Amino acid sequence: MSKSFDVVVIGAGPGGYVAAIRCAQLGLTTVCVDDWKGTQGKPSLGGTCLNVGCIPSKALLESSENFERLTHDFAAHGICAENASVDVQKMVARKNKIVSDFTLGISQLFKKNKVDSLHGRAQLLGRDGDVWRVGITDGEEVRAKHIIVATGSTSRILQQAPLDGMQVVDNVGALSFSETPKRLAIIGAGVIGLELGSVWRRLGAEVTLLEASPVFLPAADEQVAKEALRAFTKQKQAIHLGAQIDGVTQSAESVKINWRDMQGAAQELVADKLIVAVGRVPNTQGLNAEAVGLKLDAAGRIEVDDHCRTSLPHVYAVGDVVRGPMLAHKASEEGVMVAELIAGEMGCCDLNLVPNVMYTAPEIAWVGKTEQQLKAAGVAYKAGQFPFLANGRARALGDTTGFIKIIADANTDRILGVHIIGPMASELIQQAVLAMAFSASSEDLARTVHAHPSLAEVMHEAALAVDKRTIHI
Repeated sequence: MSKSFDVVVIGAGPGGYVAAIRCAQLGLTTVCVDDWKGTQGKPSLGGTCLNVGCIPSKALLESSENFERLTHDFAAHGICAENASVDVQKMVARKNKIVSDFTLGISQLFKKNKVDSLHGRAQLLGRDGDVWRVGITDGEEVRAKHIIVATGSTSRILQQAPLDGMQVVDNVGALSFSETPKRLAIIGAGVIGLELGSVWRRLGAEVTLLEASPVFLPAADEQVAKEALRAFTKQKQAIHLGAQIDGVTQSAESVKINWRDMQGAAQELVADKLIVAVGRVPNTQGLNAEAVGLKLDAAGRIEVDDHCRTSLPHVYAVGDVVRGPMLAHKASEEGVMVAELIAGEMGCCDLNLVPNVMYTAPEIAWVGKTEQQLKAAGVAYKAGQFPFLANGRARALGDTTGFIKIIADANTDRILGVHIIGPMASELIQQAVLAMAFSASSEDLARTVHAHPSLAEVMHEAALAVDKRTIHI
C-alpha cells in the first residue's frame, strides 16, 4: 500500500528541504525524498550545498583566512605570530563537524514541522486521475497531488580530465585533502575554482588556474572583474584565460596538464593535485522525465514558467534544475514561492533581486544589472562608485581593496544594479537587495543615515557619487 500526501518533494537540498518545511507550515501533508549519502554512507539531508558545497567551503575559507591573517596581516597590528602551523586534518574535521551538525538540524526541523523523510531515489511513475505516483528505489511508492522537483545539480564532467578521487578531483575531493599540496592546478576560474584556490593558496599551495573563457568573471561588472583579477594576481595566483585543455596524464607523484594558451601555443603544467571546477549541470537523472512528458530545455534543465510550474499539471521544479543562477538562496526562495502557490497563497521570486556572492578575499557581490548589460540593452543610466580605501572602518580593519558601485536609471534614478568588491561584500549587498526590492532610488540611499565608522558608509558615498556629490573623496 502506498502512502498519500498533499505534496512530495524530491530532493532535500536548500530548495527541497525549505519547500517541504514551508508546505508543512501551511498545513499540507508533506514528504521529502532524498538519496544523498554522507561520508559514512548514511543518509544526509541538505544536498550539495550543505554536504559538499556552500557550508563546508565557507568553513575552510574561514579557517584558511584566519591562518593568513595570523601569518601575514597581524604584524601590522603589533601582533607577533612566530612559528605558526596548520593542522589540515583538524581543519577538515572541524568542517565535517559543522556539516554533521547542520544535517542533523534539518532532520530536527523536519520532525518539528511534521515533514516525513524518505531515503531513496525518486521517480515519477505517472498519474491516477489527479494524483501522482512516485516510486522510490527500495520499491516503496508514495502518492500526492503536487510534486516539487528539487534535485539540484552535479559537477560538469571534463572528458580530458577524468576524476580519480585522489590526484584529480572535483569540488568534493578538494574539500577533503589530508595535507596542503605544494602545487595545485585548477581547471576553471569561476566561483568554485577561485574559492577553492583561495583556501589552499592561503595554506601554502602554489595555485594555477586555467580558464577557458578569454574574459575573467564575464558575469560580473567589468570594473569589478578587472579589480578582482588584479587582487588575485597580487596574491600570486596564476590565472590563465582562454586556456584549452588537451589532456591530463598522471604518474605516481604528479599530474601533468597539457593545454593551449589564448594564442594556441602548447603549454604544460605539472601539479601535485588537480581540481576540475568547470561548472555544474542540472540533475534530472532517474526522474523518468521523458516517459512522463516532463519537458527539458537544450541545457537539460526542466522547463518552467515564472512561478516554477513545469509542463506537467501540479508538478513544479526549483533551484539548480531550472533556469536562473545556481545559487542556494535562489533555490530556497523558489521553494517558498511554490509552497505558497500550492497552498493557494501569493508567492513570488524576482530573479533580478537574487544576489551573487563570491567568498574570496576580497569578497565579490552584486545584484541587478551590470553596465555591460545596460549598454547592450540601450538603457540610459548613471553610475557612481566609492573606494574602501577612503573609508575609516576599512582602514582600521586593514582591508581597503575594492569599491562599491551603484548604477541608477538616468531618468528615474531607480537603482538598477549594485556591485561590490571588498571587505564583507556578502553582508553589504543585502542593503542593496532591500533597496531594490522597494524600488529605491540612489537618492533614497544617499539620504539614509549610515553609522560611522562603518563599511556601510561606502554604500552611502557610492549613492552620493551617482550625482557626483561624494563627501570624502
